[in-house]
Amino acid sequence: MTRTLDLDDIQGNVTRAYGRFAFPFARYFFLNIADPDSGRRFVDLVRHEVTTAQRWTAESKPKCTLNIGFTFYGLLKLGLSSKTLQEMPQEFIEGMKNRAFVLGDRDTARTADDDTGWCDHWDPIWRNNRCGQIDTPQNVHIWISLNAQLKAEGTAEPDDALEEKTRRLREMCKTAGGVSILDGIGRNGEADYQAASAVFDKIGGIPVPTPKEHFGFTDGISDPVFEGQYPDDEMADKVIGRGKRMNGEWQPIATGEFILGHPDESQELPPTPRPVEFMHNGTFMAFRKLHENVATFDAVVKEEAERYARVMGLDDMDEAVETIRAKMCGRWSDGVPLAKVPTYAEWRSFRRDNHFEDKNPLVALKAQVDYIRSRHASDFRYADDMPGFKCPGGAHVRRVNTRDYLDPLNTGGVDAAGNPHPNDKATSQLNKRRRILRRGLPYGPHNFEHKDDDTEQGVAMMMIGASLFRQFEFVQQQWIQYGLDFHQGNNTCPMLGDHTHHTRFTIPADPRSGKPPYVMSKLKTFVECRGGDYFFIPSLTGLRMIAMGIVDPT
Repeated sequence: MTRTLDLDDIQGNVTRAYGRFAFPFARYFFLNIADPDSGRRFVDLVRHEVTTAQRWTAESKPKCTLNIGFTFYGLLKLGLSSKTLQEMPQEFIEGMKNRAFVLGDRDTARTADDDTGWCDHWDPIWRNNRCGQIDTPQNVHIWISLNAQLKAEGTAEPDDALEEKTRRLREMCKTAGGVSILDGIGRNGEADYQAASAVFDKIGGIPVPTPKEHFGFTDGISDPVFEGQYPDDEMADKVIGRGKRMNGEWQPIATGEFILGHPDESQELPPTPRPVEFMHNGTFMAFRKLHENVATFDAVVKEEAERYARVMGLDDMDEAVETIRAKMCGRWSDGVPLAKVPTYAEWRSFRRDNHFEDKNPLVALKAQVDYIRSRHASDFRYADDMPGFKCPGGAHVRRVNTRDYLDPLNTGGVDAAGNPHPNDKATSQLNKRRRILRRGLPYGPHNFEHKDDDTEQGVAMMMIGASLFRQFEFVQQQWIQYGLDFHQGNNTCPMLGDHTHHTRFTIPADPRSGKPPYVMSKLKTFVECRGGDYFFIPSLTGLRMIAMGIVDPT
């Protein structure tokens, strides 16, 4: 039986990735508070419009959602007790900009004095954030997220509710007084919100939202499932491949890994700032704007694929390109995992058998979407592939969700026929405390528009967890920007990693194939952070306490 949560008290973006619930559009606003009274008035106005985690019916599903979070500077500006603020996690107090060396956003081979222009490529709003005193009007204090449904099928326009909610937000800022929406978003800094949307493609001349990001990979698969997130009758199916693997079966992850005030995987209630009522049902979020260098990525893949084809004796360049891409990611471009479908020939057969290549492109897209939303896209392990012959050990998806790969019971042995021999008792024991809820949407041009390194495209990414340090920062530092846990030495994630100094990625080969391992050696930095910060996402009770000015630890 799953844990029962007070869904009316938890913000809706914690339990739902809105994009998967038919909200393909978003606007992210960042606000500054001039004084505590104005800030509290604003919170009192906006809290009544916050979308909760309450489960929707067809009639209750909103056209546009609204959620809110606060930086440490924002809570300080709202006049919270110094005792409460002092007990906040250190990484939240410091903020993302001051954690740049930890996150790999700054070159760790250079000293701070020798790297003064390290964030010059960030959006102006984030370059100017946390540069001066607490009263600096450029500081980001509040994050507001609006997510909207389609206006109508066959269009690439959001529902009118998005514009109406935007108008209402601007009105609430004026009514509160002293609360302003910051501009400085985008390379030219002219926008006052970060627009985001699913990447649309044209099918029969009609724009249709796809589950892909701008490199062309299907995204948003295998997000964690935790206790209380789904009703009992749905949990048994939802948890497969997305929870924790214990005693040979999939189980939901403990609620406290993602929502404060609940037992976590250590069966403890982690200490939180007082008062406990303020932190209960809240969580922390890292907002990161991740720019994708599409032209560089395509050029490197093409060059490596040409060499890969020569080494492996391939005549089909499409096979070489698709294989290089899949080995970097750990999934084929349509989301099918290498762990289940490891070769190009098997993948093409899988696509045909599952109607991914139906003559009707809408039928094909629906078949793919249905697959990636099903348990079959997530129900796999790595214990039967310790050498990485199917999915390389350093591939992106293997780094960000290690599953049972790191369990000490996995010896990497093989049976008499030379096949990898998995240990059925292997668990995700060393993985279940590093999981992160991923939220957000791509931003930038659609697939029928031009893209290069200089066009504005990427992913507005939000990572949610009870501990920024133990979850987001650990994965970012140890598994994305470093490779020792995957026997990769200093080699970073082939897709998200900083390749300023380390440009290699190894694709192992099964010795029985007679083929050699292939080493990609010309990696470049494909994804660049363009700014962001850490936010606290309060419960509805917490928002009411802020508005009333009663966040008192005594």
